Amino acid sequence: MLPATLTSAAERGLLHPEWAAALAPAAEAYARAVASLADEPDFLPASDLVLRAFAHPPAHTRVLIVGQDPYPTPGHPVGLAFSADPAVRPIPRSVANLFKELHTDLGLTPPASADLSAWAERGVLLLNRVLTVAPGRAGSHRRRGWEEFTDRAIAVLAALPQPPVAILWGNDARTLAPALTGTTVIEGVHPSPLSASRGFFGSRPFSAANAALIAAGQEPVDWSLPEDTLF
Repeated sequence: MLPATLTSAAERGLLHPEWAAALAPAAEAYARAVASLADEPDFLPASDLVLRAFAHPPAHTRVLIVGQDPYPTPGHPVGLAFSADPAVRPIPRSVANLFKELHTDLGLTPPASADLSAWAERGVLLLNRVLTVAPGRAGSHRRRGWEEFTDRAIAVLAALPQPPVAILWGNDARTLAPALTGTTVIEGVHPSPLSASRGFFGSRPFSAANAALIAAGQEPVDWSLPEDTLF
């Protein structure tokens, strides 16, 4: 079970202490979301992965990518938006589309695994708006407190001396644009198979993010992933 407080979660190594302090104004929302899980022992992802997006301090973040909620398939979600367990085959279709655009944009070989943890290590915060889900029920944990909690996280990032470039895919994520004034916001179509052909393909968000970082005097992100080919 998730700890009831952010302080205890940080003590258990589930999130970075700097995030625990920065998220303190959303402690009540966090506690409410955790309390709602008491009668749902099978929620996803595993409790030690729910806060994984916050493993590094806020200033580690150079690019923010916002998702909706975790994959509702047991064994798939790993606490990072869009990322899936390395063993998942076939990889989620949204990620396959993301990799196609990565190849078009930067010429990088599409990998066979949907594990995006290398991006997280390089300063890409892969943040879902809602951090848990019931197995087989996408969107089932909305309006439990997670939205207020992640709103606070986004406010923290927007207030950094060097706020990250934000990539907002899909209508849900794009509603956050007003909270990200003062930083570069790249808005676009979600890579879902239902919408990717309506503007995601050809949008080149990865090179756009790197161009914004370079313009701000920062190093670009290395978007490469292990090259076991998908095709």
